[in-house]
Amino acid sequence: MTYEEICNYIYEIPKFTKKNSLEHTKEMLQRLSIREHQFEIIHVAGSNGKGSVCAFINQVLVEHGCEVGLFTSPHLVCMEERFVINGEKCSQEEFVESFEAVQKVVEQMEAEGLPHPAFFEYLFAMGMYLFQKRKVHYLILETGLGGRLDATNVFEEPLLTIITSISLEHTQILGDSIEAIAGEKAGIIKEGVPVIFDGSNETAAEVIRQTARAKRAPYYCISLESLKIHKITGKTIDFCYTNGYDVVDLKIPFPAEYQMMNASLAYRALSVLQVETGIGKAEIISAMEHTRWMGRMQQAEPFIYFDGAHNADGIAHFVKNVQKIAEEKPVLLFSMMEEKNHKEAVKVLCKEVAWDSIVLTRIPDSRGIDPLKLQDEFMANGRETVVIEDCAQAYRYVKEYRKDNQMVFCAGSLYLIGELEKIAGGNEA
Repeated sequence: MTYEEICNYIYEIPKFTKKNSLEHTKEMLQRLSIREHQFEIIHVAGSNGKGSVCAFINQVLVEHGCEVGLFTSPHLVCMEERFVINGEKCSQEEFVESFEAVQKVVEQMEAEGLPHPAFFEYLFAMGMYLFQKRKVHYLILETGLGGRLDATNVFEEPLLTIITSISLEHTQILGDSIEAIAGEKAGIIKEGVPVIFDGSNETAAEVIRQTARAKRAPYYCISLESLKIHKITGKTIDFCYTNGYDVVDLKIPFPAEYQMMNASLAYRALSVLQVETGIGKAEIISAMEHTRWMGRMQQAEPFIYFDGAHNADGIAHFVKNVQKIAEEKPVLLFSMMEEKNHKEAVKVLCKEVAWDSIVLTRIPDSRGIDPLKLQDEFMANGRETVVIEDCAQAYRYVKEYRKDNQMVFCAGSLYLIGELEKIAGGNEA
């Protein structure tokens, strides 16, 4: 199969499979001769901020010369983005090779009456094959959904676990309360393994603390009170993180306030691992300043920002940052996935920001919401909108509409940001 045929095959997987047990995933990995002891694993779960925390840690380890594998989702432009080795996404040739290795095992298992792997499970197996082949030492794993039953949760002895902010999401799968969702995320905590977590939601934090105590896992909570902004610009934030007697001044290349918590989680994790990694405080601080992560209040072009905020909690943080950095009434280009709580997201967008113009578009995915449905939600909140179905046309429209120093913010879904990355990068007419 060609690269394009493989991508099409993988995209078709959700149409004929259901989620399998962790035992099924373990069986796949065993047949691929993948063993946990080959890696030092850092496992990250949460509702928002997982990818950013992974990116901060990855940057520090790579700059220090470590052999590092990074597995994240979703991808924005191409599937190879999910498999990063030493700071570089895998090649198309490696992608094809990993697919062929996994597909061979899948065919063997199906011949024995075992089910086909689910979409995320298949990609996870491909990633593990690549990371093993490239002999990475540190492996940073971002969960796909939840934690307890996530395909990445097959390893019993990670080096460390991290849980980022928790909010109501995927309630039909994870539960309809913060306690239930926190319990699912806390499922990555292992016996005696340190856990670093975002303590900004006390309900979620208490669930995590109880789980950590039950598993005799040392735990480290990062509170919002421990963070203090020194300076925020359209490109960076200078802030202070205080942990007992340790007062750290950090500078991160993102203008989003929520990244302060993510950076602090990463810093604390790397501090806990200092004996293991040999990376000192000054080296951690310096490397974190060089972190890049697409779609997180990312300045894509002058005055144009991309942010993948995709649930009510993420949107709330997004608008807070818009208020901080937009000097004039900004323009919004927006869309969401159908399954998200778009009513609450729209309510927050309309209440908190005086937008000059709101443009709605459609994500070219079967799960993308009809922009006319979104338009009704905005109208119910007293806001007029412009609907332009095609993403490329919508992006051109907002670029031409903006005046002088007026800012444009594109948000609502990482899938939308992925499309806009292609367009802004010149891959779309």
